[in-house]
Amino acid sequence: MDSPKRYHRIAFVASASIEAQTALKQLAALYGNCDPADADVVVALGGDGLMLQTLHQQMRTGKPIYGMHRGTVGFLMNEFSTHDLHARLAAARESVIHPLLMRATDVHGVVHVHHAINEVALFRQTHQAARLRILIDDRERMAELAADGVLVATPAGSTAYNLSVQGPIIPINAPLLALTPISPFRPRRWRGALLPNTAFVVIEVLESDKRPVAAVADHDEARDVCRVEVLSDKTIAMRMLFDPGHSLEERILSEQFGV
Repeated sequence: MDSPKRYHRIAFVASASIEAQTALKQLAALYGNCDPADADVVVALGGDGLMLQTLHQQMRTGKPIYGMHRGTVGFLMNEFSTHDLHARLAAARESVIHPLLMRATDVHGVVHVHHAINEVALFRQTHQAARLRILIDDRERMAELAADGVLVATPAGSTAYNLSVQGPIIPINAPLLALTPISPFRPRRWRGALLPNTAFVVIEVLESDKRPVAAVADHDEARDVCRVEVLSDKTIAMRMLFDPGHSLEERILSEQFGV
């Protein structure tokens, strides 16, 4: 059995809320506060928005991220406590997630490259529905989807926007991606698809001049796109820490039973 990992040097980051800033002062006074570049672990204080921001900032460092809930939505966070943080970190379970890589080409030929931890989503920019062609691994799977948009979600992001548009919840360790339409008009009954996480997804925008579409990777947006390529970036592995019994795997499983 592996011995518990010790995280001696802690870097705290916090959202701008009073609650998070108060927690930051308390924890820094108790445990010190390293620069993230020198830390063994980064502790994020806030909500899921701050956790996503921190994951993006630390995406290529390989540093483990442990969140404590001092915000609004806390699905990705642990409960807040100032007590014995070193012991909590040593006992924490690790979940490894891989981001999506989006390569979006706009109508001017400019290429926008961004990573997404939750999802890559395409949205109509005007009152008219988007018309989209979908290819998986260079094979056309849908000649035309008329909808408000479509998204590709990771297991970690499957309980976020994907779930709100009736997409499936995916266990965190499942080698799958969700392809989910947003308010589909034609074909009206299409509810989306589960794809292997090795899939290369291409979404082409039909009539991009008349029906403009935006592509968003988490919070990075490209406007007036004509082609969007999405794949799981296995070159990046992000390590998230969760208290025993409250792992990301357990939270995603519980979400399916309304717990």
